Amino acid sequence: MYRLPWADRVAAVASLTDAKRLQLFELVAASARPVGRDEVAEAAGMARSTASFHLDRLVQDGLLAVEFHKPAGRTGPGSGRPAKMYRPVGSEVGASVPDRNYDLAGELMAAAIEDTQSQGLAVGESLRAVAFRKGRELAAGAAGLEEFLAETGYQPEPDGEGGYLLPNCPFHRLSRAHAAVVCDMNGAFLRGAAVGCGAAEERIVPVPGHCCARITGGR
Repeated sequence: MYRLPWADRVAAVASLTDAKRLQLFELVAASARPVGRDEVAEAAGMARSTASFHLDRLVQDGLLAVEFHKPAGRTGPGSGRPAKMYRPVGSEVGASVPDRNYDLAGELMAAAIEDTQSQGLAVGESLRAVAFRKGRELAAGAAGLEEFLAETGYQPEPDGEGGYLLPNCPFHRLSRAHAAVVCDMNGAFLRGAAVGCGAAEERIVPVPGHCCARITGGR
């Protein structure tokens, strides 16, 4: 489950605070097909150059994608260059301050419930297994455990002993209300991530504080 870096997601959402940009985004998002800038500019009552600027900014911010198509009904030599068309990106873009990842928590819990129903496992056992597998899967190919933790929103900080503290919990609000369940899930996810990065899962140890786990020194 790929997410844009946190700063990019914040910038993308902030981009829509511009009224013209928001209007253009809504027009493109409401269309059942990719649309060209002339069509969008006309629908918005906006100059073509202005619409083009804001549409390209929406592409830059990761909210729209570009395709190139020949004008409708025209083919072969002399039919003109492919036109630049805009469409929404396929995935949602959301941001919170501080960084949170409730989508991941929901995915883990839904998968655990499915396994519970299909395999007759206890819910807690299923959630730990799902979280471990997902952590291992997402971390596979990462540059290292620290880099993966940073990308996932844990904001790892060196503890001076070769390990890391995790001051930001991506599941903070859930953990406040359901600490035992969420911290158990989080610990399993982190152990899976450690294995996916080629580190020993024993480096993940529970600790009270900002996050319910820390990373000890070692390999």
